[in-house]
Parts: sequence; structure tokens; C-alpha cells
Amino acid sequence: MKILKNILVAVDFSESSENLLVNSIKFAKKFKSDITLIHVLPNDIGNDKVRVMVEKGAIAQLNEVNERINNEGIKTGNPILEFGSYYDRIVDASDKINANMVIVGSGESSKKGEYRLGTTAEKIIRESNKPVFVINNHQSLDIRNIICPVDFSEESSRALKTAIMISRLFSAKLVILSVYTLFRQSFTKLDPTEINEQRKSDHLEEFNKYIEEFNLVDVDYSIEILGGDPAKKILKAVNKHNSDLLLMGTTGKSGISKMLMGSVTEKVIREVMCSFITLKHEDAITLELESKIQDLENQYATAVELVEKGFFEEAINQYKKCLSINYAHIPSLNGIATVYEKLGDEENANKYKGMVKDISDQIWNLKNEKELDMQSKA
Repeated sequence: MKILKNILVAVDFSESSENLLVNSIKFAKKFKSDITLIHVLPNDIGNDKVRVMVEKGAIAQLNEVNERINNEGIKTGNPILEFGSYYDRIVDASDKINANMVIVGSGESSKKGEYRLGTTAEKIIRESNKPVFVINNHQSLDIRNIICPVDFSEESSRALKTAIMISRLFSAKLVILSVYTLFRQSFTKLDPTEINEQRKSDHLEEFNKYIEEFNLVDVDYSIEILGGDPAKKILKAVNKHNSDLLLMGTTGKSGISKMLMGSVTEKVIREVMCSFITLKHEDAITLELESKIQDLENQYATAVELVEKGFFEEAINQYKKCLSINYAHIPSLNGIATVYEKLGDEENANKYKGMVKDISDQIWNLKNEKELDMQSKA
């Protein structure tokens, strides 16, 4: 079972590439993803002999890194070597291989220790419709605290679904943040206090309706509703919660073109200290089940894994596949009952618990009948 099938990892063989590679491998293992490497060389190498030498060296390095990833038990696509604009080639390659996510390194920190997003990473985020994971070049990807700001847009919904999934896989805490803008006193004599209280009330009502759409069962999460400048509040919240990972939609409600990422997101990712994932029009998470599984044991194992990852409806269908192989498979019946309990559907939960009892009684009666039959023949 795969939920994030193919990741494109951009490497430049710099010192910080090692951190990027280690963390990409760690992330791919969690999601059982394939990795395809890409390296981009400048197109202005004037000397043909130098160009050939550089190309051979880059291919050798790509193959070496590719083998290392294979040795970690991760499947890889053919490494990609391109010439030209770094961000253009990466965006094009992600489309060609139908990557579910692009992973790139962040910018370097300044002498003062302040972080600034690299121009290459920012351009990739601007131009790509793929989810982009920017890994901080100086931090290990030990995901314990995740934060996801939402503004009720489709893009932030994608971000939240991905945040929930990552939270489950890494057993991380998730903060769901939503910020409403405050009314500032102007030349009018209106009292901002009453207006802002109403804004907060309206925003909270909209948020409560919005959050009902998401499956947060078994997720360690908290909710924060704040008033103020969205970018500033998000950055403060990241620091407050010591967030390891930020997930954001990149266009928001305004529906701007793909060449723009949204002013709030732009401000945040340029200053945020942690690694982050941005999402636009494509989902990072796409569930892919192995269609050729026939044996009961593997079918059941897949169902259990689906429950662990929060795919409850899919898990029920998978358990039912087990029952099509053996209608009396008690672990699958118990599994369905448990999922319905998680979903708050007591009627169906009790239905499958009753089926477990009926089958257990039948097995017990058959056992007693066999024992009596053996005694009568003795």
C-alpha cells in the first residue's frame, strides 16, 4: 500500500545535500514512496570538453546516491540529469514523472543565524502545481510538532489532510491554526472591540463547520483561533509550539494564478525557521492499493494498515474483501466493528459485534458436537 507514490528529490551535491538526502530517505520510508533524483547543471558551460567531464562526474554522483537509496530499501526511478534553469527543469521533470511531491533544500542561514528562503526553492513553489517540501538545510527531520494554518480554501484543505496523515505516521502533535483579521479604529467613531468580537464569533462558526469534514480520529491535535495579521500570527505560532513542520496552501481564497503563491504564504515561508510543505492544486496523498493480493493474511494486514493511517472507509472495504475469502474471519469482523466505533456509528458497530458473537457461538457448538460424537463412538 502506497499513499505517496513518487517523490522527486533535487540534489546539488553541496554540503547541505547530505541533510536533504538523509531526511528524504526517512520521509520516503514512512510513506513507502519511490524516489527519483534530479540534478541540474548550468547551460552555459562553453568548453565542450569541460561539459563532458562535468556531465560524467554528475552522472557518477547521481548513480552513487541512487544506489545508496536502493540500499535503504527504497525503490528509485532513473536519475535525471538536466541542463538549464534549475527551477524550470525541476518543475518540468516533476510533471513528466508525475511526481506526488518535490523535495528541495532551503536557503542558507545568514551570519546572524537568520533563515531566508532560497530563490530557487521559492521559484519552484511559485511555478509548480505539485506539493513542494522544503527541508531546512540545518535541521534533522524529527517531526514531533506540526502546524497547519487554514483559511477554509481548497488549498488549505489539501494541506490539512496531508498534515493529518503526517501527524498519524510520525505520532506528532498537530496544531490547526486559523487567523481572522481585526478591524482597526479609523477616522470613524466605531468601537473596534464589538466589531472584532463579532468577527471572532463568525470566524469560529465557519471554522467549526469546516473542521467537520476532516477525519481527526486518533490524531493528537489542538485548535487555535487568533485575530490579527495572518503572516505574523502564523510565524509566532510556529515559534511558540516549536514546530518541526509547517503545511500551507499556496493560493488561498483569492484564487490567484499559479505564478503567485498568496501574500500570506509568501511572507511566512520567507521567514519561517522550520521545514515546510506547500500545496496548490494537487494532493500529496493518493492511496494506491495492491490489486493482486489474493491471500487472506496480506489482505488483512493491508486493512489494519489502512486503519492505522486513518483511511477508515477504505479499511472497511478491505476487511470486507477478507470476508469474501472467509466469511467467518473473526479478526476482520472485529476490525469493521472497531472502525465503525471510531466513526461514531454504534448501529453498525453493534451489528458486526453481533456477527462475531454468532460465529463464535457456531464454532463453539460445532466443537461440542464433535466432542460428543467422538465420545459416542468411543
